[in-house]
Amino acid sequence: MGGLRITGGTLKGRRIEVPKGDFEIRPAMDRMRESLFSILGPLDGRSFLDMFSGSGIIALEAASRGASPVACVERDRAKLGLLIRNVSIAPERIDCHCVPVERFVVRCERAYSVVFCDPPFPYSHKSDLIRSIADGGLVEPGGLLLIHYPSEDTLPQSHGSLSAIDERSYGRSTVRFYKRALE
Repeated sequence: MGGLRITGGTLKGRRIEVPKGDFEIRPAMDRMRESLFSILGPLDGRSFLDMFSGSGIIALEAASRGASPVACVERDRAKLGLLIRNVSIAPERIDCHCVPVERFVVRCERAYSVVFCDPPFPYSHKSDLIRSIADGGLVEPGGLLLIHYPSEDTLPQSHGSLSAIDERSYGRSTVRFYKRALE
């Protein structure tokens, strides 16, 4: 078993497990996570949703920096046990949903301050997912959607109430920040 290190907050330095050789879990690079959470700043009192959670490292980074409530969505039942074990170190409970993200987006009845999506790079429905998130109101007014994707992919600049406000490149990948308009 390998491990990932939490890069900041109250859990900084703690390690979580990632199955060795599991290419389905693509651990976000330490540098990328540190950069993203530096941009986001303190998350005290802000809700956070981590979709395509894998090991749960992004949810833990958010919880470590004060986000609450925090939730994870990971469809792969084989990863669920590891995900639940990993997020159990958080100071507050992190809800884990084992369901395809597309179904979660349609059924979710709450909005989050920050939604982070890290779909597998071959996932070909990223633009549809952004539209579905915008149409479904998953991001609260003034909230953010972050999506991690291969730099060669093309994503919409806006949809509905979501508009791209920033973009950061990390090697061959990019994270785009969308903000939901205030109503």
